[in-house]
Amino acid sequence: MQDTSSIAGEESFRVRKLEISDKAKGFIDLLQQLSVCDSVSDKEFEDRFQELRSYGDDHLICVIEDDGSGKIVATGSVLIEKKFLRNCGKVGHIEDVAVDGSARGTQLGKKIIEFLTDHARAMGCYKVILDCSEDNRGFYEKCGFKRKEIQMAKYFT
Repeated sequence: MQDTSSIAGEESFRVRKLEISDKAKGFIDLLQQLSVCDSVSDKEFEDRFQELRSYGDDHLICVIEDDGSGKIVATGSVLIEKKFLRNCGKVGHIEDVAVDGSARGTQLGKKIIEFLTDHARAMGCYKVILDCSEDNRGFYEKCGFKRKEIQMAKYFT
């Protein structure tokens, strides 16, 4: 499930799974553009990476690396929820989609969403869902999503 294409001239952008070496390529810095993400030590990153890896294809984090700079410029994740509803169906939950400010407007977000949606479909999900801000609603509608219900949240810290 890798995709390679040329965007913005000769630069090459490739969607792939997160690798342990991506911390050094700015992965955490990219997440900090999305939400609160304090510094993560190398040990914390490795421990969490190994934990997530143990979930196999039920928790996929993908990234786009700018082959020219070696920098991670986009990311997103999908978690596969196993349900009793819909004949023991599965639902994909897309989370943590971020594109570096310097790379916005180059269709990288769309590539991330397509990659994650394709993964959910390949895993047998009957739907894929996500939460987004009103500011991002148009982007997700262009990716084929429709507004449905409302989001509720309760934070513990």
